[in-house]
Amino acid sequence: MTTMTAPPAQATHAAPDTEQTQLDSAVALLQRNKQPWSALPLVDAVAILDDLAEGVRAVAADWVNAAIAAKGIAPRAATAGEEWLGGPYAVLRNIRLFRQTLADLQKGGDVRLPGPVETLPNGQARVRVFPTDTYDQLFFMGTSAEIWMKPEVKPDAVQQTIGAFYKEKRHEGRICLVLGAGNVSSIGPMDVVYKMFVERKVCILKMHPVNAYLGPFFEKAFATLIKRGFLQIVYGGAEVGAYLCNHPAVGEIHITGSDKTHDAIIFGKEVAERKAKREPFLDKPITSELGNVSPVIILPGDWSASDVAFQAANIASSLANNGGFNCNASRVLVMQEGWPHREALLNAIQAEFKKLPQRDAYYPGAQNRFDAFLAAHPNAIQIGERTETKLPWTLVPNVSSENKDDICFTTEAFCSVFSETTLAASDTVDFIHQVTDFANNTLWGTLNCTMLVHPSLERDRNVKEAIDTMVADLRYGTVSINHWAAVCYAMGCTTWGAFPGHDIYDIQSGLDVVHNGFMFDQPEKSVVRGPFKPWPKPPWFVTHKTSHYLGKKLTDFEASPSVFKLPGIFMEALLG
Repeated sequence: MTTMTAPPAQATHAAPDTEQTQLDSAVALLQRNKQPWSALPLVDAVAILDDLAEGVRAVAADWVNAAIAAKGIAPRAATAGEEWLGGPYAVLRNIRLFRQTLADLQKGGDVRLPGPVETLPNGQARVRVFPTDTYDQLFFMGTSAEIWMKPEVKPDAVQQTIGAFYKEKRHEGRICLVLGAGNVSSIGPMDVVYKMFVERKVCILKMHPVNAYLGPFFEKAFATLIKRGFLQIVYGGAEVGAYLCNHPAVGEIHITGSDKTHDAIIFGKEVAERKAKREPFLDKPITSELGNVSPVIILPGDWSASDVAFQAANIASSLANNGGFNCNASRVLVMQEGWPHREALLNAIQAEFKKLPQRDAYYPGAQNRFDAFLAAHPNAIQIGERTETKLPWTLVPNVSSENKDDICFTTEAFCSVFSETTLAASDTVDFIHQVTDFANNTLWGTLNCTMLVHPSLERDRNVKEAIDTMVADLRYGTVSINHWAAVCYAMGCTTWGAFPGHDIYDIQSGLDVVHNGFMFDQPEKSVVRGPFKPWPKPPWFVTHKTSHYLGKKLTDFEASPSVFKLPGIFMEALLG
């Protein structure tokens, strides 16, 4: 998420705002080149993607070093791994998959898909998109992912929805303004790559003030596009963003940020009044990814002590990553009232946080958001000391699920805060029915949801059928079983975005998707499935001892896959 506000005082890498005359020149350049870009032959687009991959590889180490310095992470800390995985690794993987899809389109015929197209019991089509190859099978053993299409897409028509621009030529060139995010470094580049190579729009990327220090690395990595006048990168806060949003030559906008920022762009200062009258201030197409109160739904099962310990690390990782400044950070744990392992799990999660160093609260507004949650819940459990630059890891326990308007259910904390609630269910199937309704109708947003499902539960046919129905009924753009849903963000082959159905008057988690390496035009959701206790330990776990080394090696692998790189990757994975 992002807001178009000034960076916090401790961020010392700010770039000067791009002057208005330079903004006009950048837009004029894109205006001249928007039609040539939309008409660029596929063979040239594939070659440019090769150049981008080499460009990202060349700046990857400097990019990561700048990010960990800005966020106060020690260079050799295992935590630095998150900047590799959430930075150049994710970008390179997405580029590689787009290249593969465009190369297939260039040859004509169908795009090669890694898995079959199947028909779900409700008639929907789903496509297995992960693992994409043998390497994925080796690196993420037991993990799979599917894209479920919108109900109107029939299984025999799935191929027709791939690369819609290239088959239908929907426009003759358009400028898209991409408002970059300030938290995760891959967001801006991946949004640009999607808009440029899937939708074939020239882009102007406005860097967020919080991570404007990354702009020079992106300029080097994307030099091929910039030199040819297909991409421009500019700097500044709310004023620059507002000027570009309202520029007559800018045809559409894409934002990764908050729903408040989205509404300010579309409705101006009179948000409530204009919404009520359905009179937007800015009448331009806009796509968006706007966050979520992300649930972790824990289906009641018979867990062992080692199960509790493993899942405590899994859950802690899903909040601690990036200091909690993620739109997919786990915000609400939902358990069955009376589940025998509830207290043990909560205690184990707190024990994990006690081992973790506190992180810099680098994102604007974090202190105020933290205060708002504590004001509503003074009983919150704080782990660590609060300082001018750091916030304690904070659990709000025993939030009443009957209080539908509780801040923990309606507001994304976007800092180091998460909560826990229970549902009074008679058995597992009853809990599944109740928690589906709770997630869909009480929690704000539709971006992503994580479920923890002990393998023993699916041996009961009634429970298995209820779980399958739950996955189908959950209105989230990503539903992830046993893995933190953020895994879907980095897969590249899956979609990332809100569940379809929102509009600008009730935007919630946003409109449309990005990433989507196979370029499906009518996706509904992505579903990730993983083992309850994957082995070896996933590199995004906060307990992983070599994540920084493994993240670097995985990034190098994505830049140029080779069997000769496997021993080093496996060694770091096993040492973790």
